[in-house]
Amino acid sequence: MSEVDPILLSVYARSFKSTTDEMSISLQKTTRSPILCEAKDFVTGIYDAEGNILEQTENLPILSFSLGPVCKYIVDYFGDKIYPGDVIFHNDVFSMGNQNNDVAVYKPIFLDDRVVAWSACKGHQADIGGAVAGGYNPNATEVWQEALRIPPVKVCERGELRKDVWDLIFANIRFDIVQHDLRAQMGSCVVGERCILRLLEKYGLECFETHKKALFEATRRMMEAEIGTIPNGEYRGESTIYFDGRNQDRHYQIRVKITVEDRHIKFDYTGTDAQSNAFVNGTYTSSASATILTFLQMVNPDIPHNQGMVEPIEIIIPEGTILNAAFPAATTYGNHLCPPNADAIARALAPVVPDRVTAGWNHLLCSLTTGVDPRKDDKYVDICFMGLKGGSGALNGVDGYDHIGMIDASGGLLDQDYEMFEQQTPHVLVKHEYLCDSAGAGQWRGGLGVETIFEIGSDNTQLVIFGDGDVEPAFGLLGGGKGSLNSISVRYPDGREHTPLPLDLLTGVPKGTVYHQVAGGGGGYGDPHKRRKNEVFEEVRNEVISVEAARDVYGVAVDRQILEIDQAATSLLRNGGG
Repeated sequence: MSEVDPILLSVYARSFKSTTDEMSISLQKTTRSPILCEAKDFVTGIYDAEGNILEQTENLPILSFSLGPVCKYIVDYFGDKIYPGDVIFHNDVFSMGNQNNDVAVYKPIFLDDRVVAWSACKGHQADIGGAVAGGYNPNATEVWQEALRIPPVKVCERGELRKDVWDLIFANIRFDIVQHDLRAQMGSCVVGERCILRLLEKYGLECFETHKKALFEATRRMMEAEIGTIPNGEYRGESTIYFDGRNQDRHYQIRVKITVEDRHIKFDYTGTDAQSNAFVNGTYTSSASATILTFLQMVNPDIPHNQGMVEPIEIIIPEGTILNAAFPAATTYGNHLCPPNADAIARALAPVVPDRVTAGWNHLLCSLTTGVDPRKDDKYVDICFMGLKGGSGALNGVDGYDHIGMIDASGGLLDQDYEMFEQQTPHVLVKHEYLCDSAGAGQWRGGLGVETIFEIGSDNTQLVIFGDGDVEPAFGLLGGGKGSLNSISVRYPDGREHTPLPLDLLTGVPKGTVYHQVAGGGGGYGDPHKRRKNEVFEEVRNEVISVEAARDVYGVAVDRQILEIDQAATSLLRNGGG
């Protein structure tokens, strides 16, 4: 066995990361759906022969730990029936997939006649069959009403396209664009394969294996050191899911017990409520990924994302709970259970690591439109990325991010370009801007939410609403204020106003209907009266905070006529005199 060279170890780590970055760039530049080429709703990764993570580029964090478990499953599923030139598709939520729309592509990397690694990527597809175009069906009660299930299947074998398999899959998917996007994902995997083969040709397999193991070990020690800064003990947190799409009065509790012991951390969700008989359920993979990405926000961001990082983390999510629904439950909403999952973790750990836990992030309430663009006589599907992100929670010493606030996206999900939105859909954007006073107040305020208005440009439009952020605002920490709630409404051409349910399906929506959405702000951190006066004043000038909120919440009196701080009145307000 070759010896470990510390310089070469760094070369391997950087090469793995540059490989997944190059795969990511390739995928963004070659896909056609705005969900992928604009929003970057995908992840790229490389894995060793057994499916252990070598590195990932996590454009969308909720997908970040969804490729590895499936890779291990595929290795077991096919056994020795893996050949050079194979390409495998997978989306099945009951064989370690995370969401039906998130279709993964895997390519084995061979050196001579031996599998030495895997190249893989996963992206959210514009359609995946099922009862409702676009993949989100709030009325679903079982998986067959949601999507085409794709267990591990070879679409290429020994370098040859299996036309029968390809045609079977895409005969069940509405939009041709999905074929093009999955071909782009296949190309991204080829990019990863080439990079790993160049590395193997340069240094050899023995050197590769030795330094891979050393990299795993070094990363494991880094994560253990981070866990070691949390006092040993048991910590408990809860959060609430407010609507499952079918039972309006039914609430579900997420309960987590976090045990820290000797540089090992365990997240145990035993006691979480049973799965619903409706649309709102998660899968083990989506929920475990949410747990890991939430915890990663509390540790050193420079830890490499490989197998060693996850080894000190144990996650128990009993099957049959709302976070790990048993077959054949509907689970498409599962990725979006990340925010309440994160809330439970934050509430559990805030008492012991308050400087590392953020206040609450804005929960999801968003929409998807599908129809036929009359300008092109062509089908379109659009997830309104402009509106689905409110503000993130504040942290000790740092304001929350404005308009970034889906914790399952955590800044990786990009916004839509206005002109591209109007080219790729028939809709006309009327308004999209930060919303004054939407952020939770605090010594460090939460991130701002946004207001989005557009006019629907196609007749017989289908509008899917999904989320639950209209009930409980993002929570504040240590005296910080709550964020603001979400809302969605539509005004029909005849003047009728309608507020849909947070999980709803509207069909036959006519052209000229005005869609109005508010995505709320994140929670604040610390006493608002401790926020610097000049900072409050500047935010009043920039219409982030209103004059009234500056006075009533932050204790800063601003003279509206001359736009200056009234120092005497402010002193009275902040010292309890007014």
